[in-house]
Amino acid sequence: MRKVYKAHILFTPERSRFEVLENGYIAVEDGVVAGVAANLSSLGCEGAEVTDFGDCLLIPAMNDMHVHASQYRNQGIAMDLELLPWLENYTFPEEMKYTDEAYARRMYSRFVRDLWRFGTMRACVFATVHTESTRLLMHLFQEAGMGALVGKVAMNRNCPDGLIESVDEMVSGTEALISEFNSPDGLVRPIITPRFVPSCTPDMLKACGELAAQYGLPVQSHLSENTSEIAWVQSLEKESTSYGDAYDRYGLFGQTPTVMAHCVWTAGEELELMKRRGVMVAHCPTSNLNIASGLAPIRTFIEEDVPVGLGSDISGGHDLNIFRMMVFAIQVSKAVYQRDHSKPFLTLSEAFWLATKSAGRFFGRVGSFEHGYEFDALVIDDSDLNHDNYSLLQRLERYVYLGDDRQIIHRFCRGCDLPEPLL
Repeated sequence: MRKVYKAHILFTPERSRFEVLENGYIAVEDGVVAGVAANLSSLGCEGAEVTDFGDCLLIPAMNDMHVHASQYRNQGIAMDLELLPWLENYTFPEEMKYTDEAYARRMYSRFVRDLWRFGTMRACVFATVHTESTRLLMHLFQEAGMGALVGKVAMNRNCPDGLIESVDEMVSGTEALISEFNSPDGLVRPIITPRFVPSCTPDMLKACGELAAQYGLPVQSHLSENTSEIAWVQSLEKESTSYGDAYDRYGLFGQTPTVMAHCVWTAGEELELMKRRGVMVAHCPTSNLNIASGLAPIRTFIEEDVPVGLGSDISGGHDLNIFRMMVFAIQVSKAVYQRDHSKPFLTLSEAFWLATKSAGRFFGRVGSFEHGYEFDALVIDDSDLNHDNYSLLQRLERYVYLGDDRQIIHRFCRGCDLPEPLL
């Protein structure tokens, strides 16, 4: 069934520019964009019923490429610690609570609802080692109508006993989730999720790679976030030539679609390997600042055609709002520019493209309003942001910097207008 929407339409078919249609029209059929045009006749939809959003902005929905659902409760806590002590003293103790399914339901319901609030319709999500609470999280996303790649975390060393699983337990639990959720066109699917090299023995990493290959599943993990972490990986995987190579040896670095969070210190051979394998970077600017990891070289990744998306990284990051991640990504790039003027800072169109079309490719044809893209969209009523005499691009920029969930009046995922989840 074809539906037609009218609004001020803005999206980024290329990273260098916005496509802007004042009072434009977009036709959607079976959840997919059938066309976008400045007038109705150009769509061939004369006589079609039109939903008119008036003076609102219509933009692609947000994608969060790296978030830990199980750390939701810890937002804004322990921001004065670096990565490894932060994990040991706060993160691992919180994740151990998810053996309790009642606790998991309470926290995960709030988490999914907050993603909805901020207009994030797709996400790459870390759960915990616990199979049943991970299943619960996947069902919550399904009930909400939102898209997610959800990972049951694999880890069996350098963590509390309550978070250690044997390789066999990890495999059987993951396969149980695969059998239930691995529909090729499903909005909610599993993703293979070794936490990071220090938490996984070689046998665990090997099993993760075999699962990814056997079932054709994507992979997510962490890469080169912190210099102490990199040194730790070198001591554990002595034959590897880089942190990325340690994953690559186990089939976890682009053999199937792969997203690696952070990549703050990625360079040289590791960068070349990422480029060759098509590994996506999940840039998490607030987390990198909060945990004192460093400033990721996003301009370098863009120049080298390494795919990049944005991530909130709750709770290393403190904010689930991907619009805020755009702002921080721009600001981090300006800090990098101050020490290296050969690396221009990000523009608004580039940051918006990272959050929408660039990130969306990990989920398929997502993140744009071009023909054939799934209709993930937000309707923004920015009338309370005093936009007299501003252009549409200026209005969008003000929303990115000043707006919040109160201005989002509709949220679409794969063509469905989603109400607030009643979880």
